Amino acid sequence: MSESTNGHLGKFDRALGALVGIPDVIHTSATTVRTVAPLVGSAQTFIVQTYRQKESGDTVFLEYVDEEGNVRMVIPPAVTKVIARQRDALNARSRSKGAQAAAADRKARGIKPAFLKKKV
Repeated sequence: MSESTNGHLGKFDRALGALVGIPDVIHTSATTVRTVAPLVGSAQTFIVQTYRQKESGDTVFLEYVDEEGNVRMVIPPAVTKVIARQRDALNARSRSKGAQAAAADRKARGIKPAFLKKKV
């Protein structure tokens, strides 16, 4: 674990240290994502790692680096649950809109839905 310049461990290091080596905790490998803004060429680097504790849920460790410096954040289970819930809601809404568009397209082409076709 790294130490801050004043010799004390920061929140990130304490939270990570509290999850490492615990029997009921599983984790992903750290994944690095680098994005570069077109034309400007400024690069941003994200390092993401998720730890899952049986009782409390997922904790995400996020490190962000750009030309101005770096930021390390711990995203607690309460927040990761909100992110997952919002993503699921958007996926459901997207599927619904896609299904409505497909139904409207079939109707415009004169194709009847299967539940309206007469069975022989």
